[in-house]
Amino acid sequence: MASLIHLKRRINASQNVSKTTKAMQMIAASKLKRAQEAALSTRPYVEKLTTLSQGMISKISTENKHPYMEQQIGSSKTLLIILSPDKGLCGGLITNLTREFLRYKKTDEITEYVVIGKKLETRVTHVTNEVLATFSFGTTIPTFDMVYPISSIINEYYLGKKVDKVKILYARYNSIFSQSPQIVNLLPIEIPQTESKQEEQFFLFEPAISDILPELLKHYLEMSLYQFLLESFVSEQGARMIAMQNATNNANDIIEDLKLEYNKTRQAKITGEILDLAGGAHIAHE
Repeated sequence: MASLIHLKRRINASQNVSKTTKAMQMIAASKLKRAQEAALSTRPYVEKLTTLSQGMISKISTENKHPYMEQQIGSSKTLLIILSPDKGLCGGLITNLTREFLRYKKTDEITEYVVIGKKLETRVTHVTNEVLATFSFGTTIPTFDMVYPISSIINEYYLGKKVDKVKILYARYNSIFSQSPQIVNLLPIEIPQTESKQEEQFFLFEPAISDILPELLKHYLEMSLYQFLLESFVSEQGARMIAMQNATNNANDIIEDLKLEYNKTRQAKITGEILDLAGGAHIAHE
């Protein structure tokens, strides 16, 4: 049976862990609320922007197509942008992202990588040497300035015909309890096929589509990247909050078990001492 001092130390250690995980849970919860508002408020805008961009590029003539609309012939490589947290203690999120990356790595595609986030940076560089650049993700809500260096690399490699496709691996936020890693095609922009010409609507653009399209597609790319960053951040905070809540509950359960064992040990020790005193008194009386 463990000694009282040993049990007391374990109880104190478990209480310290519980306080730490509770504090981390509250920090994640406060970040989650702001991140949810940011990610969910921009999601409809990005979806509408995507629909508008796809609708416009379906109406433009072949000779006026923007490079974002065409697969860049001349290279068989893919550029994969990976978004991951900088810090751990967020449940199975990092494991799920790693699993999705390794599943993709088994494909036959020749890929160059750009990694945002330290947690997958080590894993990716360990598996492959094709890492073009790495960035820190940060511990606060992503700012729009984070988009520019990423879009610069995309433009350099995609418009320079060094890669023919651009994809992104991120964690889509479904709810606090669900974050699903996904790989999404970013470039070339896919044109949805309409089932019937009766569904097509007539739009009059002023100025002409060919004049609007370059700036619109540039904005579409930047906003899509920013939305992926926001989704990844809110997924991280949701996963961390649930992980820390579970850790706090587990620590409290351990504390209760240790306290019960401590009280039993203490009571057994007191009973033993009483028996020793009673036995000694009986011998002295005799």
